[in-house]
Amino acid sequence: MNIFVFLGLIGLSLSSVDEPMVGADQDFCGVYGAIYVETDRRRADYLVFEDENEAFADMLIFKESSRVFADRQGIWYFTKNRGMADFTIYYVKEKGQQHFSVNFTDTESFVGCR
Repeated sequence: MNIFVFLGLIGLSLSSVDEPMVGADQDFCGVYGAIYVETDRRRADYLVFEDENEAFADMLIFKESSRVFADRQGIWYFTKNRGMADFTIYYVKEKGQQHFSVNFTDTESFVGCR
């Protein structure tokens, strides 16, 4: 009987290996501030697809050069220090694997969720 419990626990732990550490009910529109780009998709809060066409993106993003001003929806400051990040993301290569898609804009007033 103990072997079945052990195998069941292994199955539970392996089932979440490919999924990011995020709840399905979280709202991606609240992703702003300091952003760290992960190299391991399993450690990312969100999987993100960078859409070349802003019409199809879920969120328009403005890259801020100062963390202080990345204080509202759609404004991201990219940090190289994971410990200083408000959120971590991983860029997926194919559409359909993401939690949401983004397009980067040079105009700050256009940012936000759609």
